[in-house]
Amino acid sequence: MKVLHIDSSATGAMSVTRELTAATVYQLQEIHPGATVTYRDLVEAPPAHLDDKLLAALRPQKGYVAPESLRAELALTETMLCEFLAADVVVIGAPMYNFSVPTQLKAWIDRIAQAGRTFRYTAQGPEGLIVGKKMIIVSSRGGMYAGAAFETAMDHQEAYLRAVMGFFGISDITVIRAEGIAMGADARALALGKALNQTKECA
Repeated sequence: MKVLHIDSSATGAMSVTRELTAATVYQLQEIHPGATVTYRDLVEAPPAHLDDKLLAALRPQKGYVAPESLRAELALTETMLCEFLAADVVVIGAPMYNFSVPTQLKAWIDRIAQAGRTFRYTAQGPEGLIVGKKMIIVSSRGGMYAGAAFETAMDHQEAYLRAVMGFFGISDITVIRAEGIAMGADARALALGKALNQTKECA
């Protein structure tokens, strides 16, 4: 088994998602002793966000030649995409920042969203090309959203990740969620404890 472990929280040692992704990967290795893990910290080494030059290089027109200044970013894109394609299980730490995902995680998704590699367009509409891959989304939220009347309007984190991974063709998606972590020490401890128990079940 090949595991891709991705962290995107900017809070370092204080991060709930980093603790939970580490616990999830540990459980996967306990159950699958031969599992190999590729780790990518999107905060420690963030991919550049899309601009006009990078977008042109990622979606080249006929005759386009990438300038030398973009060669490193294109090589990084290919590395990240190959890591994603090779993994049997992808564990993504995705804290909610202002109702969405960290910009570093969005930048990573922008790199792996490549027509012909992770999806394609057909006469019947878009088709995901990723099959047989398991996705574990480790989510943290400062407040309580799941099941609330305003969840649909304000959740552009878990809903977005489910949508984009589904667009790629991934149907086996598990969410490990810690909610209410900004609502006091007791609420944080309770949320973390429940989520840690979830890590034991998802592997």
